[in-house]
Amino acid sequence: MTATIRKHQIFAALIDQAEALPPVKIAVVYPLSEVALRGAWEAAEEALALPILIGPKQEMAALARRIELDISRFEQIDAASEREAAATGVALCRAGKAEALMKGSLHTEHFMHAVMADETGLRTMRRLSHVFVLDVPSYPRMLLISDAAICIYPTLKDKVDIVQNAIDLAHVLGVPEPKVAILSAVETVTPKITSTIDAAALCKMADRGQITGGILDGPLAFDNAVSLKSAQIKHIHSPVAGQADILIVPDMEAGNMLAKQLEYLADGDTAGVVLGARVPIILTSRSDSARSRLASCAVAARIVQARREELDPEILLDASGNVG
Repeated sequence: MTATIRKHQIFAALIDQAEALPPVKIAVVYPLSEVALRGAWEAAEEALALPILIGPKQEMAALARRIELDISRFEQIDAASEREAAATGVALCRAGKAEALMKGSLHTEHFMHAVMADETGLRTMRRLSHVFVLDVPSYPRMLLISDAAICIYPTLKDKVDIVQNAIDLAHVLGVPEPKVAILSAVETVTPKITSTIDAAALCKMADRGQITGGILDGPLAFDNAVSLKSAQIKHIHSPVAGQADILIVPDMEAGNMLAKQLEYLADGDTAGVVLGARVPIILTSRSDSARSRLASCAVAARIVQARREELDPEILLDASGNVG
């Protein structure tokens, strides 16, 4: 009997839940492609965001006319270049005039240079890391992968923040005690494979309270991290094996390939957000669909709402989604 493959339901629920929250002021940097501008427009249409469009005003207006979008109701800030737009978006976030930052169609290098600037950027004591949020129809739960976009070859110290950032996001997305698989090519600690040693160290650090909020195990290979059958065949007894919520990859190359394979070969929907900064950062690819950008905005909205409640515990939502 053939197993029934579920449809994409996780992202639909994620967007529905975010729609019940007050909209988030998002600084959208250089939205000069159709998908970038449409993603911001759709987020506003779904009441997820109040976009602040930053870029050459005349070019943004011309693009909007060409693709038949009305952006007249959005705040717009004129910025002549990619670098100027990125610096302006970061400054708005630092000043509290925007609650999230979104990359448009500019080069990632220019965007992240403004984010990472020592005196004027958005860094905190926590290492910045990217988390992919995936809705893969063949997997029974939401899946988080990190880091696949920021940390190229992370050290063990970097991985501590990468793991904690991902756990914190899972909490915000409704997973109270996420199962975290630290991936490698094998399931045993092998001195010749550095990622297995890092995995063992991270698990022991979690035992000692240096990483909190999740259940860690590793090293685990991808198959026994997501397949109970594979874990059973290999006689792996673990509360994480076969049912991971979070996959921590050895490096950016492995993570990027894994996330894109799940997207293009397993029909996975993807969203993404950078954590560890003063505000959530929606670091989209120029090839991302408007739906992917919408889901990323929904993730950012959940993060912003959690931060609002931390700052003011009296901020609660009634059944209609109004602030009470």
